[in-house]
Amino acid sequence: MMRTANPALNDQVFRDAGQVAAADAMTINGTVNKTGLMLLLLIASASYTWGQFMEGNVEAMSLWMMVGIIGGLVVAMVTVFKRTWAPVTAPLYAVLEGFALGGLSAVLEASYPNIVIQAVALTFGTAGSLLVAYKSGVIKATENFKLGVFAATGGMALVYLVGMIMGFFGASIPYIHENGLIGIGFSLVVVVIAALNLVLDFDFIEKGAEAGAPKYMEWYAAFGLMVTLIWLYIEILRLLSKLNSRK
Repeated sequence: MMRTANPALNDQVFRDAGQVAAADAMTINGTVNKTGLMLLLLIASASYTWGQFMEGNVEAMSLWMMVGIIGGLVVAMVTVFKRTWAPVTAPLYAVLEGFALGGLSAVLEASYPNIVIQAVALTFGTAGSLLVAYKSGVIKATENFKLGVFAATGGMALVYLVGMIMGFFGASIPYIHENGLIGIGFSLVVVVIAALNLVLDFDFIEKGAEAGAPKYMEWYAAFGLMVTLIWLYIEILRLLSKLNSRK
């Protein structure tokens, strides 16, 4: 049984999609190409909100960030429940997330110069290293491995949910958002968990291609991988900002 902590790529997805003729089936190369296109779309929209901030148009940047955050969440939910729409919704998700990430990155770059290039390098360096480790068999996505990552991701999601609820009442979980050793350690753990989710995503995509899933699933699989990459990038940014604030 395939298991992944990524909410976009759960056990039932590829089984629900069914099988098609080989010529119309999902491939790993097709998924890689679509992931690359989504990254280009994200970079393009991120450049726009980044530029708005750097030109001093903070209000415009903030507006586009909110559009990206809310719109990205809505489109992500639609994609999860309407997988056949992924050829349209997955690229749209990338554009919307770009608006949000561009603004967030610009604000942090203004406070901590060079933090963005460091976060980008660490994100893709981590993804590349894990892909090599996965393909070479150094890391194997066994059922116990998947279960462990699934449980850890669920635990982190619960912590963030509790923190969000406490935020409505003007409170917060102590220490984990601060730049002390506990806060830095917490962020480091979250980065590791997010990174390990990439291994599960690689395995899930490979199994989907082997199962002969329909072609539209390339877009859906690329969407799921993007969800993890964006999460990893944000958590690395959070970790680097805590480290920089101690200087």
